[in-house]
Amino acid sequence: METTTVTYSESTQEFLDFLKLDKEYKSEALDLLEEGKSRYVTDLKLNFKNSFESEYLNKKEIALLGVALAVNSNHAILRTFFSENALQEGATAAEIAEAVGCASLLSANNVFYRFRHFMNKEKYNEIPARIKMNIMGRPVNGKEFFELMSLAVSAVNGCEMCVKAHEHSLIELGSKEERIFESVRLASVIVSLSKVIY
Repeated sequence: METTTVTYSESTQEFLDFLKLDKEYKSEALDLLEEGKSRYVTDLKLNFKNSFESEYLNKKEIALLGVALAVNSNHAILRTFFSENALQEGATAAEIAEAVGCASLLSANNVFYRFRHFMNKEKYNEIPARIKMNIMGRPVNGKEFFELMSLAVSAVNGCEMCVKAHEHSLIELGSKEERIFESVRLASVIVSLSKVIY
């Protein structure tokens, strides 16, 4: 089978520049979209760029959410992109580290509590979790934002019990539903981008 080199459109190359990827960057999924002249690349670019505009999340919060979501997806390109963006928006190393820690902890919690939810068996609910969660005690980014990151990661990981628990905590902490919605919208866009840029 003959290999062909796909030349990316100007619009796609502009998007790759925005992501700070070098001119040699290629992905098989992006190649397929380009070969088929798919209009989806434009949608993806607009969805991602629009994620940086929110009246309910500031730019530093968007970047830190991006770090947590990229780490959760084990996505090196987006992790680098959002970590650099977070630093530019004034995030400290401790705040970025907490976003990483949140993603890791919630990955464990989501598996554990999803199991409990699926089984719905009293015995499993009685056995102690024995998962340390000290990071949740005094979060560097504040309790409300830690809960927001936790909810976004849990939504991606599909843990209904965790999503409901974090949403309940956020409402009790005074978060607006629009803020919660924006964090989940950002999560959905990052997941969609990770299927094409990897």
